[in-house]
Amino acid sequence: MNKYLITILGPTAIGKTSLSIEIAKHFNTEIISSDSRQFYKEMSIGTAVPSIDELSAVKHHFIQNISIHDTYSVGQFEKDAISKLDELFKSHNHVVMVGGSGLYTNAVLNGLDSFPKVDQAIRIDLKSQLKEKGIIPLQEQLKKLDVVSYQKIDIENHQRLIRALEICIGSGKSFSSFLSKKATQRNFIPIKIGLTADREIIYNRINQRVDIMIKNDLLTEIKSLINYKHLNALQTVGYKELFFYLENKISLEFAIEEIKKNTRRFAKRQLTWYRKDDEIKWFDFQDHNHKIIQYIEGLLNQ
Repeated sequence: MNKYLITILGPTAIGKTSLSIEIAKHFNTEIISSDSRQFYKEMSIGTAVPSIDELSAVKHHFIQNISIHDTYSVGQFEKDAISKLDELFKSHNHVVMVGGSGLYTNAVLNGLDSFPKVDQAIRIDLKSQLKEKGIIPLQEQLKKLDVVSYQKIDIENHQRLIRALEICIGSGKSFSSFLSKKATQRNFIPIKIGLTADREIIYNRINQRVDIMIKNDLLTEIKSLINYKHLNALQTVGYKELFFYLENKISLEFAIEEIKKNTRRFAKRQLTWYRKDDEIKWFDFQDHNHKIIQYIEGLLNQ
């Protein structure tokens, strides 16, 4: 019997969580989360972790499973996720994976790319530039050296931005040129389902979600984490903007608008990443779940 990994993709705030739960319930299976922001125990409101009811409806894996103090890479996630899938496929023919982190999702589906070793001094210099001049000059530098990566990666994430730049500078080639290796052979068949909508609708949903997060007391969550703002896990949209507010660098209103703007930019990069994958079957976010499940069943019965 073939094993299938049903992967739910799409921009942030589009409704992936609810769809993944309905699909998992239909196939009586479990969910692997590939959302790197939701790995951390200390972060829940700002990362839109599924609710208690959602988590109890279907068993989830890799949700708040580590601490912000832990060192955890995409390579380690790939190993952990594949190990968990091997375990789940012993008792299930179908498993669902969902998440907005394209790099982590792709690591499970296709394996990781191989990068050349570069002089560590380059990273040290880039970190120094970041500290002295801020993130914008580094973003502009990546745009000049590798516009594909500039459009594709989360350029608000300091670590990923510096990683792309050090490869560009150290190798003399674009970071994106190393992202085309042959996919790793997996023991499952991927089924990729994408949710989408008109861009204006996506942006409105993002704005509404941010407002709900603020109403649900995101600021209190941020206050509890401010002593750890230097940690990589917290270099992410929704947290760093409110850290600036708590440091009296910007107003609360401006911080909220910055979260909305940066989340919209993130969604745009997500769509750029996904649009290049012709294996994704796209559905409108308002399509009934039954229609999507029927499509999956059709593939399974071929």
